[in-house]
Amino acid sequence: MLALVLRENSFQIESLPKPILGEGEVLVKISYAALNHRDQWIREGKYPKIVFPCVLGSDGVGEVVDVYNNENNYWLNKKVIINPNINWGLNNYVQDKNYHILGMPTYGTLAEYLKVNVDRLVIKPDYLSLEEAAAIPLAGLTAWNAVFNKGALAPEKKILVSGVGGGVAQFAFLFANAINSSVYVSSSKNSVLEKCIALGAKEGINYTIENNLKNKAKEIGGFDVIVDSAGGDQINDLLTCLKPNGKLVFYGATLGAPNKLNVALMFWNHLSLIGSTMGSDQDFLTMIDFINKHQIKPILDETFSLDNAIAAFDKMKSGNQFGKIIIKI
Repeated sequence: MLALVLRENSFQIESLPKPILGEGEVLVKISYAALNHRDQWIREGKYPKIVFPCVLGSDGVGEVVDVYNNENNYWLNKKVIINPNINWGLNNYVQDKNYHILGMPTYGTLAEYLKVNVDRLVIKPDYLSLEEAAAIPLAGLTAWNAVFNKGALAPEKKILVSGVGGGVAQFAFLFANAINSSVYVSSSKNSVLEKCIALGAKEGINYTIENNLKNKAKEIGGFDVIVDSAGGDQINDLLTCLKPNGKLVFYGATLGAPNKLNVALMFWNHLSLIGSTMGSDQDFLTMIDFINKHQIKPILDETFSLDNAIAAFDKMKSGNQFGKIIIKI
């Protein structure tokens, strides 16, 4: 089979043996995969505990073409979305110490075939195209955990989705919009803000304009929930934009740790600063049900062929996309 293989000194399409199934496993012929920033960070060596060689890709959709156990014959020829959690564990609130994500070290979706345990499969919703379905798993599950489990967002609440250009942020926006929350989005790009407003955002805020975000928060009485992936010193600015008893949920720290944290503001206003990762296996099922119920369609940017996948990675690195980058396998 063909796969995009990352080695210590190369990143290229190679021919690998088709996976051999074991107990409880099925073979999925991948139709489409989608990129996440995690893939690019691994490519750049900026991710912990990288194992070589590896086949990247946490997001994928395809058709089950073989099963190891006859009792799993139900899945044959089914179009499926793959849950990228590996060994989440029994605690729905936090992952197990042996947890990792599909796509390193376990070979991922940027290959013609993928073997996974049958419990990783969910039937693709009929209303979604294969490309749309491929875009959901990692970013969708991360957004779900941040918005609903950690942020406890409800329809009457105001939420700010910070840096809405990223994949997780866009799912957070789509999920919040689906329950009719008041959704505000921020970005450095007016074009991104305009697209989100067209898709249902209440308002877009260009955070590069001095005090723009703080002024908006003051005007509306503050946000109940803010979801953010940047971290850094701007954390303190975001905290000032929360209502009393508000929640700032962060699922990344691309700007690193803040040099200081305004703890007085936090305890005086009963604010919560909450870390979040992907959600549990049960969250994945609940998220897919929610997406199906509300007929949510992911925002897609561009589709590349597998033999042009490195160009897709380069586009992600440039930050010029709006929506998920898809790879046709």
